[in-house]
Amino acid sequence: MAGNGGIIGPVNTISTGTCKVTSKTSTGTITTQPGTRIVQSLIVAGGGGSSKGGNPEGSGGGGAGGYRSVEFNVCGNAPYPITVGAGGAGSGGGCSGTRGSDSVFSTYTSTGGGVGGRVPADISIRPGGSGGGGGAASCSACKGCGTPGQGYDGGEGGGGLSGFYAAGGGGGSSAVGTDAVCGQSGPGGAGTANTITGCSVTYAGGGGGGSGAPTGAQAKGTGGPGGGGTGGCAGAGVVGTVNTGGGAGGSSGVSAGVAGGSGIVVVKELNKASGVWSMDTVYDRRSNDNWIVNYAYVDYLVVAGGGGSGKSENPAGAGGAGGYRASGYGPSPLQGNALFLGPGAYPITVGGGGAAGPSCAPRTGANGSNSVFSDITSAGGGGGGGTPAGGNSNPGATGGSGGGGGYKSPGGAGNTPETDPDQGTAGGSGAGCQPNAANIAAGGGGGATAVGANASSGTGGAGGAGAPNTILGPDTSYAGGGGGGKRCAGSGSAGAGGAGGGGAGSKCSCTAGTAGAENTGGGAGSGGLQSPGSAGGKGIVVVRGPSSVTFAVTPGCNTASTHPGGDKLAKFIATGTLTIS
Repeated sequence: MAGNGGIIGPVNTISTGTCKVTSKTSTGTITTQPGTRIVQSLIVAGGGGSSKGGNPEGSGGGGAGGYRSVEFNVCGNAPYPITVGAGGAGSGGGCSGTRGSDSVFSTYTSTGGGVGGRVPADISIRPGGSGGGGGAASCSACKGCGTPGQGYDGGEGGGGLSGFYAAGGGGGSSAVGTDAVCGQSGPGGAGTANTITGCSVTYAGGGGGGSGAPTGAQAKGTGGPGGGGTGGCAGAGVVGTVNTGGGAGGSSGVSAGVAGGSGIVVVKELNKASGVWSMDTVYDRRSNDNWIVNYAYVDYLVVAGGGGSGKSENPAGAGGAGGYRASGYGPSPLQGNALFLGPGAYPITVGGGGAAGPSCAPRTGANGSNSVFSDITSAGGGGGGGTPAGGNSNPGATGGSGGGGGYKSPGGAGNTPETDPDQGTAGGSGAGCQPNAANIAAGGGGGATAVGANASSGTGGAGGAGAPNTILGPDTSYAGGGGGGKRCAGSGSAGAGGAGGGGAGSKCSCTAGTAGAENTGGGAGSGGLQSPGSAGGKGIVVVRGPSSVTFAVTPGCNTASTHPGGDKLAKFIATGTLTIS
């Protein structure tokens, strides 16, 4: 009897990989999770380099690296070596560029992109995952061919016939490179958009052909979407974009060819049941909690507590903002991947703001506390550097964003520990020295989108700006740095707090700066001469999911709601638990 309940069909497989996504931008190894049996993979090879341009001939655009999107079975808890192909080199001092290198995962190989040609000697290396474009020199117009299932042919070059010195574009994974026409080198072929990471990213675009004629009178070709480099105009082309497999732009004007973009391998461990199953088997497995569950992508905003400012004899540093990590909303360069979560209870930690600097040396403000949701951790903001008696000064502390330095000390580093995208920036440095008291001021704390400003002679550094985010609906800024304080003498001012809850600095003696705003992760502003420090602002965690899920939150100070568009929202202003069903 068949092992699938008497039904004859494909082999039955349950994969509980939780849709974990791993992106490999360099050669290494991935180890699958114990429950993973099926993966979806994106395998992109390195793009082809371009050859040296001539006078007046342009060289062809490099072909994109081979593109493959493959689903296949794997073993759980097993290591798999991965090769990420490098982009092909440009011609350097020679005539010909080189092909991109292959990318490999398991038994699947994507072929490196072909060379963008110019001279007859490089005709044999123009084929590739996608083919390189033909050159403009006599006898070198021929395009390179792509590999079926991975990419397309490059475009034909002008070949120098009747003053026709334009070059062909490199092939892309979705379209051929365009042939050169009189007066116009060919654009690179388009790449392919893929959402395996949770965001739509386009890979494997071909390079544009280099312009012909000594002055670039025959227009250069644009790079194909997906990292293809634009061709050069009486000069070198543009390199292919790293980790896209984009082909190199062709060159002209006796300029060296340039490199193609390196490849990438992305692996998504799937939650999936394949094969043919009897209803009895499905029922039994569901009853025994041995069946896949309904998972959903959720977006998040996780902001840690802001750093406290230092206690001052002379002006002390301001607090850095708490680390800022988000997906789906806010500035796109700071957006990470959405999380793929199933039903269950998820602990949430909301980090508190760092305390003001103590009376004893070094008087540096305390770092804020971390905020945590699932595997996303945002680090507390760095404390502002304290200034003990006797003319001493301390640097700002490192953190999600760095604290500002005391009046003659540097600011602390941000994005510590390192995350991708960055969770924050560095604090600013203090300035001035005795006996000219009017010049003494402290550095601003770093913010999510901008570094804390350095103090200038007599003016405290402003706090770095935070990040605007609409995950809750209204456009609200979070994670601004605190402003640096200043001695009361002279006409300068204390630093303003950064947008996103950063507290303002003070220039008045014995007067603290403004505390960081609650539930923004703002850093604390620092005070003037002989002033106490202030506390950083508490952090916040927000989770947003599709209408198909239900959110419940504890304790009661946190809230669960429904956005007008139907999405579910959970807002945590204190540590608690999110239950997804």
